[in-house]
Amino acid sequence: MVTFSMFTIFNKFSRYGLKVLTILLTTCIVSFAANAIDNYRLDTGDTISITVFGQDDLSKQTLISDSGKMTYPFLGEINVRGLTEIELEHLIHKGLEGDYLVNPNVSVAIVKYRPFFIAGEVKKAGGYPYQPGLTIGKSIALAGGLTERASLDKIYIIRANDKSQTPTLVKLNTPIGPGDIISIKQSFF
Repeated sequence: MVTFSMFTIFNKFSRYGLKVLTILLTTCIVSFAANAIDNYRLDTGDTISITVFGQDDLSKQTLISDSGKMTYPFLGEINVRGLTEIELEHLIHKGLEGDYLVNPNVSVAIVKYRPFFIAGEVKKAGGYPYQPGLTIGKSIALAGGLTERASLDKIYIIRANDKSQTPTLVKLNTPIGPGDIISIKQSFF
């Protein structure tokens, strides 16, 4: 009887412990993804939406040009390359505040991320729209999978923010970013 009671207690603890662990892991993953998105830097090829609440003529959707700039009413040309959404919100808020609006409520959102590129031993090489949370493995799936000659030991990435453009050897679970270039080499066997 005592053994059954201990088993029952252990079993209930395991179920509740598993639920608590699942909740904690989910919270950590969501927090990590939100942090990664908060740190996302705007660049050429991103499409953003700017909303100034109550001011339809100041709300717009725009593609960031090759120069990394955009034009905005009353503020002219703004260099947005390298800014986060929050930094751009503050920049527009400060520019509109005072001379144009008393307390503008500005919101910036990314409508479409710039693409990443995948080449080499995949079935459909090319550029694909970036999505937060992408890994090498997921990008291979988007590209139709690997060819028969693909090597899982020779996957390289060139990071968009790497000025030296040096290929780095990576694994399937490596996260990718927008503008990154993935290259999958051939296997000899």
